[in-house]
Amino acid sequence: MELPQHGYRATKPRARAAPPSSDSVLFDDTSSGPPGMNSQGYYASGYNMAAPSSDMQGGAGVNNLFADPMANAAMMYGSSLANQGKDMVNKEISRYVSVNKLKYFFAVDTRYVMKKLMILMFPYTHQDWEVRYHRDTPLPPRQDVNAPDLYIPTMAFITYILLAGMALGIQKRFSPEVLGLCASTALVWIIIEVLVMLLSLYLLTVHSDLSTFDLIAYSGYKYVGMIFTVLSGLLFGSDGYFVALAWSSCALMFFIVTLDDW
Repeated sequence: MELPQHGYRATKPRARAAPPSSDSVLFDDTSSGPPGMNSQGYYASGYNMAAPSSDMQGGAGVNNLFADPMANAAMMYGSSLANQGKDMVNKEISRYVSVNKLKYFFAVDTRYVMKKLMILMFPYTHQDWEVRYHRDTPLPPRQDVNAPDLYIPTMAFITYILLAGMALGIQKRFSPEVLGLCASTALVWIIIEVLVMLLSLYLLTVHSDLSTFDLIAYSGYKYVGMIFTVLSGLLFGSDGYFVALAWSSCALMFFIVTLDDW
């Protein structure tokens, strides 16, 4: 049976489209930045843009801090409090200790120290014991070898404590407690000596131009002989110790008595 041809039109088969090649891109990947810019360039540019921004913010913060009137007022108030505290401390110290007079006793130089040590150990060769004055004011120690000072007694005291610690270490008897006891005992004896001399001058109604600092200086000169004695004992034994003790005792006695005569 043959189908009728009327109303029927044969259709031409359609060509099937080729699959898209791997080279063609349907959509641009914009997740990592604008088109045409890789992620490395994007982050680099972002970092360079952020760095000056943070620097500008930090500089602005510092400028705002110094430009803040409250901050300036607080700084000025703190400075004034510090100055007031310093003045109060100096005032309290000046009530008991004259700072200018204390500076006088430490006005020494190397030449004075060497000559004074020679006088303390060999006072028999010294001839001129007179203390010199300038307009009723005694000359400082660096200008007059006969003037008392506190530098040599202070350094001699410290050296004696250290030397005593070394001697105790050689004898296997060293300990921090013993060294502290030695230092405190020596300091207490100086205080007792000065108090006894002040009390004696007061009870005997002796008029003297010696101040408390002068008495401390003359009392502290004995540590020079004590250092010499301990060193002699360490180097030459008991015989050297007793010989040095006798020499330093006589030298110190001659020094004090001759100085008092003037």
